[in-house]
Amino acid sequence: MSWIQVRLDTTSDHAEILEDLLLEAGACAVTLQDAKDQPVYEPELGTTPLWNNTVVVGLFDAQTRTDNVIPFLKENAGLNPFPNHKVELVEDKDWEREWMTHFHPMQFGDRLWVCPSWKEVPDPEAVNLMLDPGLAFGTGTHPTTALCLRWLDQQSHLEDGLNGKEVIDYGCGSGILAIAALLLGAQSAVGVDLDPQALEATIENARRNSIPMGKLDVFLPDDEPTDQADVVLANILAGPLTQLAPKLASLTREGGSIALSGILAEQADEIIQTYEQWFAMDAPVTFDGWAMLSGKRRS
Repeated sequence: MSWIQVRLDTTSDHAEILEDLLLEAGACAVTLQDAKDQPVYEPELGTTPLWNNTVVVGLFDAQTRTDNVIPFLKENAGLNPFPNHKVELVEDKDWEREWMTHFHPMQFGDRLWVCPSWKEVPDPEAVNLMLDPGLAFGTGTHPTTALCLRWLDQQSHLEDGLNGKEVIDYGCGSGILAIAALLLGAQSAVGVDLDPQALEATIENARRNSIPMGKLDVFLPDDEPTDQADVVLANILAGPLTQLAPKLASLTREGGSIALSGILAEQADEIIQTYEQWFAMDAPVTFDGWAMLSGKRRS
């Protein structure tokens, strides 16, 4: 099936009125896109900030008469000059899977690889994590996930590394961190996430990596166990990490390790101060503007 797409280059001030008018004109869907790669980090509760340069895209059924859409927008938007725009025919795609063409095997540390489940592994002798994240966050392409995977690989080389350890992955997404820990020697893992789709993705990825049944359990936060673990991982955001600090500390055994990410580099000192109540924190490790923090639970 084909679609007609109307694209308008505008600003955050005008995006909402153009969105409303496109829907009024019969658009099946309207999306707002970042035109100039401007990050928007952790907006305040109740706010939905937009990018300074925003592309508003209206999608119309190919059978729709769109001749009058631009004149309708010009007449009702009250914008002078009217934004640059483009009307084009687009072929239907399986958008959910479109990203798969850009997801390639990636190495983290000395021996850990994350490989798309539909591609051949580059090194059969490595620790290969086969991944299909589905709709869940976590492929290793984001700096925060990459930092955590490298940390796990480093831990596996230590004398008291991951062998035989119990792990909690808080905010598990695709399950990538919990599964990596198991493949690197951990005894068992628990994944916790707010999103049921994330838990489904974690279970499926565990099966894909031949993780024995019972070695990886998943829970919604209200159902999570209270048993302590040797290693606690949380790749979320600075705000939730601050709120969850007492809980994550309580889930970490004395002498156990914690690894935190999803933190902007400039937020690292504040998070370290929060967690120093319970942990001897290491210096932050940064990558591409993001930070990962780790530490040992004090006695």
